[in-house]
Amino acid sequence: MRTTISFSKLNLKTIRRRKKIEFEAPILQHHNMNAAYVEFPFSAQELFGKIGQVKIKAVFDKKIEYRGSLANRGHGCHVLGLTQDVRKSLEKTFGDTVSVELWEDKEERTVEIPEDVVEIFNQNKKAKELFDKMSYTHRKEYIRWISDAKKPEIRENRKVKMIEMILAGNKGI
Repeated sequence: MRTTISFSKLNLKTIRRRKKIEFEAPILQHHNMNAAYVEFPFSAQELFGKIGQVKIKAVFDKKIEYRGSLANRGHGCHVLGLTQDVRKSLEKTFGDTVSVELWEDKEERTVEIPEDVVEIFNQNKKAKELFDKMSYTHRKEYIRWISDAKKPEIRENRKVKMIEMILAGNKGI
């Protein structure tokens, strides 16, 4: 069920001036998947001047920081995904209410590539070219996947697998 909140021009001006938007919403499940989101209860077009994706920074329950996007689900409804990691950190699941504070993220989105990954890209120029064309999120996922390896041999295996996956046309993990 979509929540619609109408607000006056005065409220819109106040929200725009503050630049931070706060609301509470239930965590909803995407179909039968282990994927969650909250509905953005305002008009992204009125607040941000955008009808498509809006890059944002958010804080959930005043403790978990997140960088992502409001995605347009059609019919003027935007949603904000909650990753499994975010839900685990919040100790919340589908149906629970979460407080959200968000603002538009206008900073450039860059992914810091570890030196050992730079070396493997230097040996695989085509993979690096394809990697550079990927979205911020996909690049971030690959680097996080490698960086999260606990053992050096796992890290090495993941670097090789990443190159194979990129060359095979896989945009993300």
